[in-house]
Amino acid sequence: MELAALAVWILTVLAGLYLLVLWLAGSGLRQQATKVTAFPVTLILTHPALAVAGLGLWIGFLLTRESGYAWGAFAVLTAVALLGFTLFTRWLGRGRHARGAERRFPVIAVVLHGVAGVSTFVLVLLTASMAHHF
Repeated sequence: MELAALAVWILTVLAGLYLLVLWLAGSGLRQQATKVTAFPVTLILTHPALAVAGLGLWIGFLLTRESGYAWGAFAVLTAVALLGFTLFTRWLGRGRHARGAERRFPVIAVVLHGVAGVSTFVLVLLTASMAHHF
């Protein structure tokens, strides 16, 4: 299950990277000053930065089998999920219809990223809760 979590986490990162590239290519950073975008740059950059940090902790768990790494990864992933939910609700609320860079997001990419993210969250929680058995 821990390798499935890693695989799904990587899929989530790739889908998220695709969305980030679209946002940047759509002038997301330049729109910060004009408030055209529904996504503040802090939110846009913190979400993936924490996701990568959590992934690092997860890899630490895979290499050492220390449950502290698994629970640390889950704690970070919880923050990532909350930020992701915030981004998703902003996108649903006005982002996909706004003039901002997020209007370029294909629905399928957003759905894939969200479903993969939720799957990662569940797999990491289940694996962490069984980590003391390793």
